[in-house]
Amino acid sequence: MKKNWNQALLSLMISAGLLATAAAPAAAAPVSPVVSMEGQVLEYSTSKPMVEKGTTYVPLRWTLQELGVKLAQASEDTIYVITDGDSKILKAKLLKMNGVTYAPIRVVGEAAGYAVAWDAKTRTVILTASVKDAVQAAAGRGFMWEVESGGNTVYLVGSMHIADESFYPLRPEFDEAFAEADYLGVEIDVSKAADEAQQQLIMKLGMYQDGTTLKDHISADTYAKLGEVLRQSGIAPDALDVFKPWVVESTLGSLQASAAGYEAAAGIDLYFVQKAMEKSIPVLELESYESQLSMFNGFSQELQERNLNTALEQFNQLDQSVKQMAQMWKTGNEEQLLELTNSVSEDAEYVQAMLIDRNIGMADKIDGYLRNGKNEEYFIVVGAAHYLGEHGIIKLLEDKGYTVKRK
Repeated sequence: MKKNWNQALLSLMISAGLLATAAAPAAAAPVSPVVSMEGQVLEYSTSKPMVEKGTTYVPLRWTLQELGVKLAQASEDTIYVITDGDSKILKAKLLKMNGVTYAPIRVVGEAAGYAVAWDAKTRTVILTASVKDAVQAAAGRGFMWEVESGGNTVYLVGSMHIADESFYPLRPEFDEAFAEADYLGVEIDVSKAADEAQQQLIMKLGMYQDGTTLKDHISADTYAKLGEVLRQSGIAPDALDVFKPWVVESTLGSLQASAAGYEAAAGIDLYFVQKAMEKSIPVLELESYESQLSMFNGFSQELQERNLNTALEQFNQLDQSVKQMAQMWKTGNEEQLLELTNSVSEDAEYVQAMLIDRNIGMADKIDGYLRNGKNEEYFIVVGAAHYLGEHGIIKLLEDKGYTVKRK
């Protein structure tokens, strides 16, 4: 297990920004998602479901009708519906295209009493009857801690930045804690990944600007191995030549994770970002796209090529490693999480940038939330590998005098 849990995979647990953008250079245009209700695919005729900034939107009126819910009224961010004779007010960002109003499928499905899950392999939203006991039985343990000080409460949630439908529904404690939150805190708001500014940033930092290509910056052996792996994946061997090794390495990891059915659109942090948008809860960014991408871009050439070689050598095992990580998250196994975090301790440059410096910055911001004296609740979701170990956020908060409890 130690051999498989390497630096090529740690970004799945540590860095949200790269996972949300890395596969963009090689990915094909996505097809429209499908909505399945109790095993039956909903047949949309003209207006199809679509994905906007990681959220699946569906035609509001038609979908509600199919789910047995009556639409009374819809405004810019509010939906009034009648279900089982009861009136409900739903808060969600609505979109209008060609005269059709679209709403997030999770809001619509849950309003009708369905559990909503996402199958990344088939790009299918799955609606199933929401039975509380079944939800609790299926829910994964995950990672969550609680810190209290001066009337303020901070919940610390460890994310996997990519996931699939088997992660959901989360155990009730997550949603119960989030229901009382005044703020959601994340590394970065991954719903912005498709923004033009973010795409331009990764192109600016991740592409060579001096006329050289990847072939000029890595060894002939590494370049040959890359070409073979890309051929295996049905991609031209020179498709990534304009990109730097750190982009290529992360793209490979994202491609294999996606092939195994895991993707950023189903990640734990994006799940809560979507929830925050639905409830109009402010989203605080503990970092930024620029800081994360600049960190990767600042790695030495030697480290970038080492990481790329690791990804190439273990490319055919990456999907199994991702599944191991997923199982670790679902069982909430702290011992395995600590093992994962400590697996990079041999590379000082990597540890300093990915964990030590970033953990200090995030712990300082969390400390500020706890000390502001406003009697507020913060729900913080960052990569799970940031929390444990000698340099982890939990140890840093304990060193500041806080008591951190596992939930």
